[in-house]
Amino acid sequence: MPQNIAEFRIIGRIGKITAREKVTYVSVAANYNRRDGDDWKTDTLWNSVVCFSNVGPQVEAAGKGDLVHVTGRVRESNHGEGNEVSYRTELICGAAIRVRTRRQTG
Repeated sequence: MPQNIAEFRIIGRIGKITAREKVTYVSVAANYNRRDGDDWKTDTLWNSVVCFSNVGPQVEAAGKGDLVHVTGRVRESNHGEGNEVSYRTELICGAAIRVRTRRQTG
């Protein structure tokens, strides 16, 4: 039977990891190349990913600069009442795989 889904996939480098009691937040950078006249430029876009206890330890074991492959589902949430409602699109991590560890220099 067909199923409706909203998924994401990011292959990028870890920026900041913020571990809390029941959730870990991780920023993952994805680079996109674009043409600017005769030159090519790289744009870096940062994505904030929410990791619950099932994948939080995997993300916490990785380090800043490590290349990761993160997949999961997209969820929209809101809070507030009346005219003061705020909406947020969340990337909920379902799996995180460390592809490559950043090489230590010096």
